[in-house]
Amino acid sequence: MLVALVLSLLAACGDHSAAPRPEPSASPSRAPAYDGSLPPAEAVMALVPADATGLAVTDFEELKASFGLNELDSSSTSAELAEFWNRADRSAMLTPGILRRADPQLRSGYGFGAADVAWEATFTRSDGNGWVVRLADGVPMAKVRAAVEAGVGPLANAVVDARHHLVSRGATKPGQPNWAADHDLTGLATAPAASTYVGRGCLEGDPGKERLQPLRAYAVGLASTLATVRLGTDRDDLFTRMHLGRRLPAFARAFTHGVADPSSGRIGYEMSDPAVAAEVILRRQLPFAVCA
Repeated sequence: MLVALVLSLLAACGDHSAAPRPEPSASPSRAPAYDGSLPPAEAVMALVPADATGLAVTDFEELKASFGLNELDSSSTSAELAEFWNRADRSAMLTPGILRRADPQLRSGYGFGAADVAWEATFTRSDGNGWVVRLADGVPMAKVRAAVEAGVGPLANAVVDARHHLVSRGATKPGQPNWAADHDLTGLATAPAASTYVGRGCLEGDPGKERLQPLRAYAVGLASTLATVRLGTDRDDLFTRMHLGRRLPAFARAFTHGVADPSSGRIGYEMSDPAVAAEVILRRQLPFAVCA
């Protein structure tokens, strides 16, 4: 029954300590501009520097909907906000809630807060990390700019894009090389998900005697208790990569009942504990992404 459920979802979907071996795209010919109509994980790639190795995205609008809290915002009661964050902490949330610690100050002094974030993303680089926050359409960006100028919490020295309701640190500027120019990456992040992780290149690890194809990029989309891994099409090592997870106890405990769909390049897992699964992903303990 479970296998059938995961297969149906595969058909319908959508410590960063392990060192990756990134491989550049074969044709990063241009630097596409930000397009807010795209799913968050794909849209934010236009703001991620080309040399980044990992991208984590949490779609808070999707998360709120899964909790039945669609109307939650900074005007909600303290009890409602506490309920949301308690549930979010037990979910497969891949980012920390960038404005969360500064929420009381932002709500009282500027009229917006962490509950007004539509989605947020963090990315990893060898010389430092960065982040992007997309605020809800109703948030007055003049107040956001005031909070940035006042240096409130993580907003100190941030960049405001009022037109697109974005706030960021370390993101690319228009025209600079970015992930959106790499079709190996954008093609893996087109499906909506509560959280998404995208890695460029492969991860160091021991594939044993298994014969694997090279891996240029991978993505993991998380929704409720199901995870969908995307490795790209035209692969004959999908089942092999799926079974590599049995060798790593931390992964095997968090991700169970794997099924593979070679026609689409996807692997589906059930998450036994979504919060633990998120930790495994962020630590990049991902056997399916090992280098050949």
